[in-house]
Amino acid sequence: MVWFSLYRLAQPELTDTTNAVTEGAYRVRTMDRQEVNLAVEWAAAERWNPGLHDANCFYAADPGGFLIGLLGDEPVATISAVKYGTSFGFVGFYIVAPAHRGLGYGIKIWNIGLARLQGRTVGLDGVVDQQENYKKSGFVLAHRNVRYEGMRVGDTRASAAISPLSELSFDEITTYDEQFFPETRTQFLECWINRTQGAALGFVQNGFLAGYGVLRPCRSGYKVGPLFADSPEIAESLFLALQQDIPNDAPIFLDTPAVNEAAVDLARRHNMTAVFETARMYAGGNPDLSLDRIFGVTSFELG
Repeated sequence: MVWFSLYRLAQPELTDTTNAVTEGAYRVRTMDRQEVNLAVEWAAAERWNPGLHDANCFYAADPGGFLIGLLGDEPVATISAVKYGTSFGFVGFYIVAPAHRGLGYGIKIWNIGLARLQGRTVGLDGVVDQQENYKKSGFVLAHRNVRYEGMRVGDTRASAAISPLSELSFDEITTYDEQFFPETRTQFLECWINRTQGAALGFVQNGFLAGYGVLRPCRSGYKVGPLFADSPEIAESLFLALQQDIPNDAPIFLDTPAVNEAAVDLARRHNMTAVFETARMYAGGNPDLSLDRIFGVTSFELG
């Protein structure tokens, strides 16, 4: 399999489901909203444990950013190439149906997806055995992200500084979020923090937002992500408060940057075990983010 450099791609950009790139019987086009559900189902089959309601928020981030590869009417490959602002993009959902692997369908949709993000810094979370292939496409390792799994922590007294994010200014939330993500992500964030299930909490200190976290139900248990905080103590307060209304036997997952020792310590102190890891990689430059205050990444699919 040949992997091409990000900066040599010349495929057309797909803007909607009426625009497609066709090569023989294989056709790549933009997904509609319902087809994003298929990508999430495939991710679940790969044991990536997506959130139960992730698809709505993923699609809200960039409706043109989800591509599907078809043989006739049969879906055989997916990828997301989501644009954020004017300078950043993120690749995820890069999956080929098992019966069609090794036949070149993956590299074709990969190239088209990356072409959509040409000229931007592009991030991804890659599984360990694909890191060398991603390097051939111009991606450079920034750090490891490690998924920790544990059980719900027992009841603890919530801090008076913690409030539902719905009670805080959305502008303040987006401004705070910009310290931890390379671009603004207003549409995505508005959906992500306003869920009918789960929890979204902020920690206010001296009148200013000093941390926030989101918990969402997944195929198995619950994930905390993001978890951003100005100190390990604030991160732990949010981590515990987010769990208050879920079942006692519910598994909890936290995806931590391995370079943040305080985040790793938080997971281990609460008897969580490392179960999975990815390589956070970037092409086009490594964004300057406050990794020491990122205790949980938002998602492996959209960054």
